[in-house]
Amino acid sequence: MRKGVAFYWRSLRRADKAFLLLVALFAVLYVSRISSTWLAIVALAAFVAGLLALFGLAVRAMRKAIWRLRNRLIVAYLFIAVVPIVLILTLVGLAGWAVVGQMAVYLLNTELSHREATLFRQAEALARVPVSDPERTFNRFAMMTRNAFPEFELLVKSPERELRYPEGAAIQPPPPEWKRASGLVIRTEGKQDRLYAWAHVIAGSEQVTVLAPVTPDVLAKLVPDLGEVYFLPLMGPTRDSRVPPAANFFDFPAKGIYPIYVPHLDSPELLSRPVLVVNTRASAVLARVFQKLEWAEQVLELFVVIAVLFLIVELVSLVVGIQLSRTITGAVHELYEGTQHVKEGDFSWRVPVKGNDQLAELTMSFNTMTGNLGRLIVVAKEKERLESELAIAREVQNQLFPKDVPFTKTLELKGVCHPARMVSGDYYDFLAISDTSLAFAIGDVAGKGISAALLMATIQSTMRTQLSTNGTGKHHLSTARLVSVLNQQLYATTTPEKYATFYFALYEETTHTLTYTNAGHLAPILMRGNSVQLMGSTGTVVGAFPFARFGEKTVALEHGDLLVAYTDGIVEPENAYGEMFGEERLQDLLVKYTKADSSELIARTMEAVNQWTGSTELQDDMTMVVARRI
Repeated sequence: MRKGVAFYWRSLRRADKAFLLLVALFAVLYVSRISSTWLAIVALAAFVAGLLALFGLAVRAMRKAIWRLRNRLIVAYLFIAVVPIVLILTLVGLAGWAVVGQMAVYLLNTELSHREATLFRQAEALARVPVSDPERTFNRFAMMTRNAFPEFELLVKSPERELRYPEGAAIQPPPPEWKRASGLVIRTEGKQDRLYAWAHVIAGSEQVTVLAPVTPDVLAKLVPDLGEVYFLPLMGPTRDSRVPPAANFFDFPAKGIYPIYVPHLDSPELLSRPVLVVNTRASAVLARVFQKLEWAEQVLELFVVIAVLFLIVELVSLVVGIQLSRTITGAVHELYEGTQHVKEGDFSWRVPVKGNDQLAELTMSFNTMTGNLGRLIVVAKEKERLESELAIAREVQNQLFPKDVPFTKTLELKGVCHPARMVSGDYYDFLAISDTSLAFAIGDVAGKGISAALLMATIQSTMRTQLSTNGTGKHHLSTARLVSVLNQQLYATTTPEKYATFYFALYEETTHTLTYTNAGHLAPILMRGNSVQLMGSTGTVVGAFPFARFGEKTVALEHGDLLVAYTDGIVEPENAYGEMFGEERLQDLLVKYTKADSSELIARTMEAVNQWTGSTELQDDMTMVVARRI
């Protein structure tokens, strides 16, 4: 299915949309040429929006790139290990570059100061000695000064004379503001300023002034083989670079910068600030520091060897870190693949276990968990199947309980069964035998669940068959005989541990008599006024003994009599302290609600038992049958 423009527009972020809109607006304004001001504003806004959109795109790309754990660990390792080392190396390199440059400036400045001091001492010596033979004195001065400055101009001035060297030199006496002085000065020659080293000495009435031009050649010879030296802006670098060649790959170039204050010769109060610049190399500076070039090269080579060793260690660390990251991320990726298979329902997938570490233990745990999940799924499906079958069984069992109560003019019947599980092992039934007689029964099968429900269905089928076969007249029916037949059939068709308690009664409407057989069942309660009468057992349980004998009893029901039959799920549930509800509480409850409707009586009884246990789940099947003489 093709995606339209609207889909892609909705997928854009706000910054992207703003950038595209501003670009479109810029194009419209540019073509229409309506306003250059608005064109500039829109262009600036588009530029800002473009930067924001580009930043968002970079963030999204970064997030997509580091989605995998391996890439994220590698990026984290780079930030933790590589970036700090690169920053440290950069800092060391910058510091080395600055230190080497400043060391070169220091060497030059020291040598220049030394030569300035030499020039000043020569001028002082000349001022203290009378010049009787100018030519000889000047030649001697020149011989001693040219070691420091190859070229210079000398002026000796007194009231009586004025001597210059060399003859015809343009040197003039400095302004009277100058006293004893030495160092560097700037002299303006035409329209150009030149730098000079000078000394000015006053001895009595005689003044000695020496000016020596400071040129790139003079500066280069201050510290031989150091590099290219000049003062900006008074002079610039020479065309032929005097920077020494690199001794090796790591012999980096360096630049030293040192600003100084230099007065003007004609105006002492006027100061300029030329900058001393030195272009050199590390090997040249080290050669001057360690005096011998060979030793300097050895130091540099040692530094290179150490740097290479550090680089190798860093590369090995990087490789080891990446390998460790791959082992971690490989295991995590395989676990991720395993989770994808599990999500798709493939619980047979197993992640290969590698190594003997925590990741291997995690992988084994994942495999164990996957196997357990597979088995749990099988169990859950089996449970679901069983619950489905139990639901069907419950539906079938609900069909077995009587839906209609046989109509009689003098007896009202009501029965309820609340199973503790999906199906019940309790049994009750109503059946009309003739127009004037009916039968009802209640039973409790040993056990719970589907097996008890099947036995309950067997009891119902047997009793209904017996009643339909033998119910041709009232004189042919005997509760004792019917229960005895039921006992023999259950014993023959079930295992020995399967049995049931059973209460079976026949009611004759013409005589208002109730004939019953109680086969080990809890004694039903007959309420007559305020008196309570129990219909005790007339035999043992059915299905346990093949030749058990059962008796029967007959009782006349008077108007208002109430007969309540129940199972042990009514009287045996326990509260939090292990105390059973009991028959006495049941009798008190029946006395309290004896005048109530049968449905309300059953509901109140069930409610009282549930409140007694304090639980929403039933401890046992709860069944009650109420017969009221009307």
